[in-house]
Amino acid sequence: MNSTYGLIAVTFVALATLGIGAYGWRFSRTTSDFFVASRSVRPALNASAIGGEYLSAASFLGVAGLALAFGTDMLWYPVGWTAGYLILLVLVAAPLRRSGAYTLPDFAEARLESRSVRRLSSLLVVGIGWLYLMPQFQGAGLSLGTVAGTEPWVGGAVVGAVVLVNVFFGGMRSITFVQAFQYWLKLTALLIPAMFLLSVWVGDGATSPADPSVVSGGVPGDLWSSPLTSASEHPLFTTYSIIIATFLGTMGLPHVVVRFYTNPDGRTARRTTLIVLALLGVFYLLPPLYGALGRLYTPDLIASGATDTVVLELPARMVGGLGGELLSALTAAGAYAAFLSTSSGLTIAVAGVISQDVMGRRFRGVRAFQAAAVVAVAVPLLLAVAAEGVGVARAVGLAFAVAASTFCPLLVLGIWWRRLTDAGAIAGLLVGGLLSGGAVVATLLAVTPSGWAGAILTQPAAVTVPLTFLTMTLVSLATQHRLPRHVSRTMVRLHTPEAVELDRGPWPL
Repeated sequence: MNSTYGLIAVTFVALATLGIGAYGWRFSRTTSDFFVASRSVRPALNASAIGGEYLSAASFLGVAGLALAFGTDMLWYPVGWTAGYLILLVLVAAPLRRSGAYTLPDFAEARLESRSVRRLSSLLVVGIGWLYLMPQFQGAGLSLGTVAGTEPWVGGAVVGAVVLVNVFFGGMRSITFVQAFQYWLKLTALLIPAMFLLSVWVGDGATSPADPSVVSGGVPGDLWSSPLTSASEHPLFTTYSIIIATFLGTMGLPHVVVRFYTNPDGRTARRTTLIVLALLGVFYLLPPLYGALGRLYTPDLIASGATDTVVLELPARMVGGLGGELLSALTAAGAYAAFLSTSSGLTIAVAGVISQDVMGRRFRGVRAFQAAAVVAVAVPLLLAVAAEGVGVARAVGLAFAVAASTFCPLLVLGIWWRRLTDAGAIAGLLVGGLLSGGAVVATLLAVTPSGWAGAILTQPAAVTVPLTFLTMTLVSLATQHRLPRHVSRTMVRLHTPEAVELDRGPWPL
């Protein structure tokens, strides 16, 4: 594609992000503004912001790339990422908002009255956040490299710099406005080119790949729509593991959960989640379309291993001429909006935990938060350069697996089972974190054994999530003498609507 149009599009997104962020700076004056926007974000704005930060590089580029490479079994990713919010709505959204916490470690400590659980939760939040930030920087490098021919690290550095400026000066209050804008930009950047691409497809009547011989995984082009078509040796296990990770991992993502602390109350948290479900459902109709059309018009991307670029490449190839170049530039703008919005939310979440739990009590407030933001961006940027060969959607999928294996059991049992103890929570977090973390390390080191070992390392959630739930339950039952002293009061707080007048008092820390 023409690098000039692509660079103009990326520059526009970066400047618009800074401009909207600057508008939000004037409202950011207190520590509460920086962390949770003073808990005053209304459902419509918050839902757009959640859609903006949740629809990451994996959603914008990775889903289409996976559908191009492996077929429709990869559609479980967008289905799971959307359905995860339904489970979040039913089980977590309102009680979590009523908890009054700023972060996941805050909730863990208050519910279990344990500093040890808080410290372990903090480490997991930082690890999951970095694992999720890494593919954002990878995708940014891939996109800028595609449109301008730059080195892979350049795109990630640009995203990191823009995010840090907004986080430094505006925190959550500023980022909320930015992310709401970026959701609608991403939707537009996929929807408008898709209409042109469909008209081209209808016009030429293409029904089979231009070169079926290059379709990966030994799958003939005319059979690619088989639901269980997969390169995995154990496709059914892989499918169920993807479902478990995506359905349950959403509630454990730190940048998703922190958004529910910004709602005024539990009722608005539920309304926010309903709107999010609608916004995600509309968006996720589009990336698989690019993957399907890519099978017909860009099968060479499979052979070259560049499937994540199909959204960026397809408009120029199918439409051609100036129109195709402009449409490709629009998709590049949407891709950069995806990297910026998700990176912003993750940086806020990780920086909040680092500033509160890692830097120590002497280093609190806005200055500590800003310093923590630098660390939150620098580490995953280095990881993105070092792990260049890991696919964008695969890296995000691993982050979901770790979140599902750790924070999902902690939140579900912590909110709905009063007999959970600190010992049970720690044992479960260690089991889930170490097992799923081991799978992440193996993936980053390109360790790919065959058979069941390879299938579990690639998609560990079907094994690690049940083990974590089981461990937390059994250890808690064996350590009932460690039941939190104020557990009854805490459960009442979590499950009593704000409209009911009661003396909530301070959290029992």
